[in-house]
Amino acid sequence: MLTTQEVKEIILKELPGILENDPEIHRFILNISRRHFADKAVTEDRFDRILEEMRQDRERETRKWEANQKEQRFKWDEKQEEDRLKWEEQNRKWEDNQQTINEMLKEIRALARKHDTTLGALGARWGMNTEQSFRAALKGILEEFAGVEVINVLEFDDEGVVFGRPDQIELDLIIKNGALIIAEIKSSISKSEMYIFEKKVRYYENRHQRRADKMIVISPMIAPNAIPVAEKLGITLYTAAEDVKI
Repeated sequence: MLTTQEVKEIILKELPGILENDPEIHRFILNISRRHFADKAVTEDRFDRILEEMRQDRERETRKWEANQKEQRFKWDEKQEEDRLKWEEQNRKWEDNQQTINEMLKEIRALARKHDTTLGALGARWGMNTEQSFRAALKGILEEFAGVEVINVLEFDDEGVVFGRPDQIELDLIIKNGALIIAEIKSSISKSEMYIFEKKVRYYENRHQRRADKMIVISPMIAPNAIPVAEKLGITLYTAAEDVKI
């Protein structure tokens, strides 16, 4: 009687020839193997399904990653925009504060200069300093704030038109954009001096054949009765050089 091992050896030796020469045995063996192993078509189909599942998984992961990246970029852009708006708001507040400070400083300097001008006018009136130095100080302020050049003009009235006898007259001229403005800068001015100023202007106009576009008086101390005279003669009054509008 053959042993199991001997049977296996006989099968392994004879089976290839039997399968090749006996179709019935070939089909029998193939049917048995199909119960345990998938054929080529089934194997390929299963392999394709696995590949498709892997592809779909990769696409899902890719979409998830892209969505996450998009969300992160959106959050970053949102943060950047928020920071930019905060910076612009802080910068605007700083500029507003700086402008307010500058305006306050400007007003303080203007008040200080008006104060100094008034003291200078009192000093000139009481002989503590000269009228000439006071006028020079006010002309400097006028040139700084109005952005003009003040030209001092000396004329000799040989016919005595202004004072009733030949004498020297003095005027300050301001020329800007072709306009002629004639100014009287004094520490104080009275009613009679207002009339004299108007006479000096008319003398200058007749002598040079040119009409003044404007007459102004700059003085911190204007006599009350001189104000209606100025209004009647068309003279504009300023108590401080900083207030002059050219």
